[in-house]
Formats: sequence, structure tokens, C-alpha cells
Amino acid sequence: MAIPVPMRQLFTYKLPESIPQTDIHVGQRVVVPFSHRTVIAIVININQQLPDNIDIKKIKTIISANQEQTQLPSSLLALLSLCANYYQHPIGEVMQTALPALLRKIDTPSALPNMQWFSCNEVNQDDIISMTKKAPKQYQLYKLLLQHNGLSWSELRTLGFSKSQLNTLEQKKIIVQKEVVTPTYKWQDGLNEKDKLSLSTEQAIIVSAIDNSLDHFSCHLIDGVTGSGKTEVYLQAMEQTIASNKQVLVLVPEIGLTPQTLSRFEQRFNVPIFLHHSGLNDAERLITWQQAHLGCAAIVIGTRSAVFTPLQKLGLIIIDEEHDSSFKQQDSFRYHARDIAILRARQLNIPIVLGTATPSFETLNNALQHKYQHHKLTQRAGNSIQSKITLIDIANQPLNFGLAKPVLEKMNNTLVRGEQVLVFLNRRGFAPAINCQECHWIAQCQRCNKPYTYHKGQGLLICHHCAGQKRLPSQCPECGSIRVTPIGQGTEQIEQHLQEQFKQFSTIRIDRDSTRRKGELAKILKQVTNKEHQILVGTQMLAKGHHFPDVTLVVMLDIDGALFSYDFRAAEHMAQLLIQVAGRAGRASKPGKVLVQTQYPQHPLLQDLVHNGYRHFAKQAMLERQYAGLPPFGYQALIRAEANFPSYPEKFLRTIASLNFEHCEVAGPMPAAMEKRAGKYRFHLLLQAKKRSFLHQALAQLLVNIENNEWAKKVRWSMDIDPLDLSW
Repeated sequence: MAIPVPMRQLFTYKLPESIPQTDIHVGQRVVVPFSHRTVIAIVININQQLPDNIDIKKIKTIISANQEQTQLPSSLLALLSLCANYYQHPIGEVMQTALPALLRKIDTPSALPNMQWFSCNEVNQDDIISMTKKAPKQYQLYKLLLQHNGLSWSELRTLGFSKSQLNTLEQKKIIVQKEVVTPTYKWQDGLNEKDKLSLSTEQAIIVSAIDNSLDHFSCHLIDGVTGSGKTEVYLQAMEQTIASNKQVLVLVPEIGLTPQTLSRFEQRFNVPIFLHHSGLNDAERLITWQQAHLGCAAIVIGTRSAVFTPLQKLGLIIIDEEHDSSFKQQDSFRYHARDIAILRARQLNIPIVLGTATPSFETLNNALQHKYQHHKLTQRAGNSIQSKITLIDIANQPLNFGLAKPVLEKMNNTLVRGEQVLVFLNRRGFAPAINCQECHWIAQCQRCNKPYTYHKGQGLLICHHCAGQKRLPSQCPECGSIRVTPIGQGTEQIEQHLQEQFKQFSTIRIDRDSTRRKGELAKILKQVTNKEHQILVGTQMLAKGHHFPDVTLVVMLDIDGALFSYDFRAAEHMAQLLIQVAGRAGRASKPGKVLVQTQYPQHPLLQDLVHNGYRHFAKQAMLERQYAGLPPFGYQALIRAEANFPSYPEKFLRTIASLNFEHCEVAGPMPAAMEKRAGKYRFHLLLQAKKRSFLHQALAQLLVNIENNEWAKKVRWSMDIDPLDLSW
């Protein structure tokens, strides 16, 4: 049995007389006693005889077995076992990752929920004409439902529709809600040919290459400049798979991309499409899991955890924005969804497509070594041309609330022409700190030793590291002065000042704070597309794949911090972010411009990106990595430890560092970049090797040592294989 506990082992249980052995299968969920509680376990193996070293009197009995329809398929079990082995994580916790939250509970519903769909009734044409004039959004909803056999509430909410709109149409009996059992693997006629676009020569070659590899494993990297039509390539590559009644898994880095992706897919395919992301509630995610498991879901669109969805007839995997660090889980089971998806495609002998304008160095290196098929899209789709990036030197000129005068002039000219402006600042809140003008006191979180971020809309100081909150003080607690003011700018402050500067235009902020409510992001994106707002202010939520045809000017603020980071990946991530944000400009027929404010316009990274582009930068940076033996030319594992006292994690890691790791370099132990967080002191130890096998040999040796380490029980430790973030 695999049990969700932090122990790297399986457990043996026996069947009660009330459960025949024929009722138990590998991959099945069972309820078992463990210590002083009962838990859900996964059956990994069934043996008739016990090993000689196990005392039968000590073996506990299974309490009950759950439905077979929630059984994990054997292929997924094999994948999860490989993941547990590679990431050196307890197998029980890995298995639980593949189960939706409701299936991890003892009191699982006896019958899994059926899909509730909304579809159209036959209605009077006069009612439709009246709705067109008086309630255009209700008409949009009706028109969408008319195009499909039925859509679920989670799909409609993701697309930006509200419950009140649905209720109104239901009350008018224009639409009806009903329980639907979707057909299994019958999607041949689900293609909407009229919305199919003609492909460029480059696009057609890529689609043909993918179609020719549908019967075997192959990894395709679509390395296309922003706006080059990668999504259209995905759609046309999916056609043959769906026509063959096979399923498609599409991974996107964040929920923010889901509304746009779903909308494009709904237009092209009249087949069951299901969503999987953290914005759904537990019941909705269970429905997606169930429909995929039963073979009723033709397409599943989800974020990183969707890689474990149990699709029975998976025929194609697509990963959009494969470079994005959101695909890496940063706590507990620290897997990388892109790497697991490639492993899953190889296991199932099916193709996988990785798409991006800024490939990660790991992916690019595999493509250059011909392990992946490397496809390039060098031209933007339609009449759009690549935006020109201009560096604005702000070292010797005054700033008006973080914006230089030439930038404000360019913004005004763009807005007067009736076009939209995107202002990018990767810092939410009103200001990153507040201080006293008299004694220079700074409001700091005592649990993290970092300044609180001021959120003016909520009237709170919030720590972005531990989520601690406190009210804004009316006077300085040190000297009593009332001259307590914010330092620096956040998206809230930029939004406020742009509203004051450009009163005749509408400004909207798009960040995690403004899009907390369900469906709010889709609603805002639809408003932007309809040109209800002219100025967009946002964080990196706006940098990833969004298509804003009327945005012709992008302004990037406060990017200099990443130019001088100690993290060897900082330059790669900075370059990817700059190119991705720049790609939001000029995506239609209107030319676009990108203004980057910086105090270091002569910095080699910026100069290389502006004059030579991302591909040239990547080749030079990878050459430096190769000389240093850093990933992707070396392999790393980060051992993290934290405790209430700083000496504990340091001593724990020091005993590990003293081991003789053959063929491995050891760095540390050292304090984490942020040494204290949520009251815990944090240290880490870095292991690096030229080969994966050498690294895993060292990790096996390390785990044996930890079992006998006197400090192991005094700290909380974890292991991160192939870490992306060394600043933890």
C-alpha cells in the first residue's frame, strides 16, 4: 500500500473475510488504519504469500475498499512510481497528488457526480431579437450555447459569464440545465471547419511533422516569436488526434491563460472540453477527473497538476509557454510538470509539443542536440511585425511617480490615436514599504525580517512572504511622527496616478489582488478586448500568451533588480520576461513599440536582447553555463532545512556536507537568500554532478545518513531535484 505519509516505503495489509480478493485491484483506493487514524491508501501490489521477515500478527486489516471507477490506471501508477523514485519523494504522497481532493477523503461520495450542462431550448424568435437589443451579454451567452451541444458552469464562468445571466435565461426558459452523460470516444464530427485559418509555410510544415508522428513518441519544440501563431498550430495538430477518437492534454502555466485558451478551443472543437486548475472547487475538479478517467473528455486544459489526469486514450500532449517556472511545484512534492509530461508521452509512445517564444535552456539544449525536433516560427501571423524595443535611460532624469517624461508623452500619443497601452510592473500592492520621514523607521514583518507591502485598497500592511497582516499605523511607533509615507511603487499606485494623469481614459489593473474573485479575470480580459479600458497596468499575469490586438505600446518599469542577481538563472528568467512582455505589443496590423525604463541601458544583457534577440542571448549564456558545468550541462539537487533556531538547520546540513560524495560538488551549508521566513531560520546545501546517475547515487547515500542523523528530527528538511529557485 502507498499511504500519504512522509515515509519512503510501502506498507503491507491483509484483506478481511468480508472483501473477496477478486474485489481488490492494483491502483484501487482502500481505507486502512494507520497509527491512530484512518487514511486513504492506494493498492500497489497484491501478493498471495508474505515475505519471511514479516510477522503476520502485526499486519493490520483493510477496513473497506472504494469504487473501481476511481481506480488509478496501471500506466499512471507506473509514471507516479518513476516520479517518486526520480524526485526522491515519499511514494504515498506522490500517489495522492494524482487524486482530486474529494477522493483523498474517507467520506468520499458513494456515487460520483454527473456533469451538469446548460443547453438551449427552442424559443420564440421575437424573444431573441428583444434579447439582442436589451441584454447583449445574455445574447452572447445564448449564442455560445447554441453553437455547442452543452457547456458546463465551470467553462462558462471561465469564459467570463455570471450565474445571474444563467439564472435569467433559465427563468425565461431560453436555456435549460440538465444532467448529461457525455459520449465516450465519439468525436469525429467535432471540428468546426469554418473557423479554421490558413497556415503559413512554416506552420504547415510543423503541423505535418506532428501528424506524421502520432503513432510514436517524439518531442516537438515550436520555437516561435511572440504572435507567430503557435496556438493555431496546436489546434490543427489536435485535429487528427480528436478525429481518431483519442484524447488531448493541454497544459498552460497559469489560470490566467485558461479563459483565452478555452475560448479558442471552444470555437474550433465541438467536443467535451474539461478544465483542471486551482480556480475550480473540489467537486468541479472531481468531475474533470472522472470524465477524463471514463473517456468522456476529449480535451483537458489545465495547470501543472493536470499532468496526472488519468486519460485512458491519451493521444497528444501540448505544453504552452514551456519555459514558464509556474510548471515547477515549489513545495512538498517538487516536480516539474513539463518534464513529467515528456516522460508520460515517452511511456505511452505518443507525441508531445512544447511551445514558446523563449525556450528554457534545458529544452533548447535538448533541441540543439537533436533529442527534440526543433521547429522555428520566425514571422508573426497576419500583417503584424515584431515590436521594436527601446531602452529609456532614467539615471539622470526626474520621474513622475515612477514614469519618465518621454514615456508619458509616448503614452499620451498612443492613447490619443485610440490605441491601448500596457504598463508592466512586477510588484503588486501600493508600495513595497513604508517608512518614517523623521527617524527612518521601516515597517518590517518580525517573522520574516522583510518590509511589509502597503495595500492601500485594503488599508493593510501585508507580508508577501508569510501573508502576515497589520493595520497602517497613524504615526511612527519609534518616534511618534505622523510623517509615515510609502516608499517605491506598486501596481496600485501606478494605476492611481495614471488615472489622475489620463482622466479621459479608463485604467484597469490586472494582478492577483484585482482578480481574486472567480470569473473576474475572464471578465476583465473581455473588457480589454472590447476596448472598454485603454490603459492596462499589471504584473507578470499579463506577460504570458495574452492576445491584445489594440495594444501598441508596452512600458516596462523597474527591471534592474534582475540584472545583478546572485542566481545564475536570473539572466535567463529576465530575458524571457522581457521578450514575453514585449510580445504583447503590435500583435495585429498596427505596429508596436516597447519602452524599457532602466538605469543601466549599457548592461550587456539588455544590449544583447535589444540588438540580437533572445536566440543569440541564449546561445551565449548557454556557452557560459557549459564552461561552469551548470544546468543544463550539469545536474543539481538542493537540500533545504529550517527550524526555530538558526543553529539547528546549519548543523543538520553540515553533517550531510561532511559525507564523501563521489563525483559530486558540494556547496554549503549556507543561509538561504531570505534567511528567515514565517519565524523559521532557513539554510540550504547544493549538490552538483556532471551526470544524473552520479547525483542520484549521492542522494541515496544522503538519505541513508539522514535516517541516523541526530539533527533530522529537530528540523524540517526537503529535497529539490533540478531546482529552479535558489533564493528559497
